[in-house]
This record gives sequence, C-alpha cells and structure tokens, in this order.
Amino acid sequence: MTRVDYYNDPNAPKANSIAVAVSSFIQDDQDRILMIRRTDNDLYSIPGGQLELGETLAEAVVREVREETGIECEVPRVIGLYSNPKRVIAYDDGEVRQEFSICFEAIPTKGQLRTSSESKEVSWVEQARLEHLNVHQSIRLRMQHAVEGRSTPYFT
Repeated sequence: MTRVDYYNDPNAPKANSIAVAVSSFIQDDQDRILMIRRTDNDLYSIPGGQLELGETLAEAVVREVREETGIECEVPRVIGLYSNPKRVIAYDDGEVRQEFSICFEAIPTKGQLRTSSESKEVSWVEQARLEHLNVHQSIRLRMQHAVEGRSTPYFT
C-alpha cells in the first residue's frame, strides 16, 4: 500500500477516518537519531505506527520500534500529542486518515539494526545530516520538540 502525506495543504483530500498512532524519538549514546526510510512513501521518519487492539501505548511503541528497526527499547516519557486536522494521510485504497499521534521518547536497550516490510533503510543518523534527508514536516516538528527538552508535552 502506498500513501501520500499532506500537511497544511489546501488541496489535500478530506479525511474520512481517524486512527491512533505512536511514534518514537530514540537517540543512542552518540546522540544519533534512529531513523527509518519508509517503504510506503519513501520518506525518512522516526519509527512508529498504529495502536493495535489490546495493547497499551507503550507496548505499541516497543512493538513498532522492534518491527521496523530490530531495536528493543523502553519508553520513559511523552514528547507530544499531535492531532492537527490539516495533517492527513491518503492511502491508495481510498482511506484518507487524520492521525492522532502520540510521540514518545524511547531508550534503546539492545538489538541489531534491520529492515522490515515497512522500512527499506534503518540507520542511526547524526543530527547534522537530518537537513539532507527527505523528512516530512510533521516528523521534523516531533524531532524538534524532542531535542528541545520540554518539561511538559507539546499538544495540538
């Protein structure tokens, strides 16, 4: 399935569904950020995905990070809650999703980098390299909030 991400685009299609999603900002001991290159839109992103029935938000983060990157992690805090209705994701099956996404800080505990069906590339990226990667604005905003070290979560 392919997707197109829209953000504050007046020509974006109107949302016809909403989903709860999680994303995770993870740094290693060298302050590099764990990034994936998505298979569905070819953009670089922090790991994340949809909450599944029967799991907590923290369990969803741990599962998504493991599935997409091969890294195990712990989840100590919330970075922000993102619900901007002007950020929609259009899928090739006709779904146009407004996403309610909670971004968490996560700490890597073990594992080896590997790709998956959702990630064609997985790497630890130095912050100076981020400006050269094709990262959606909504993900850049989450990463910015993470490195700011806010004392309270961001929310929209």
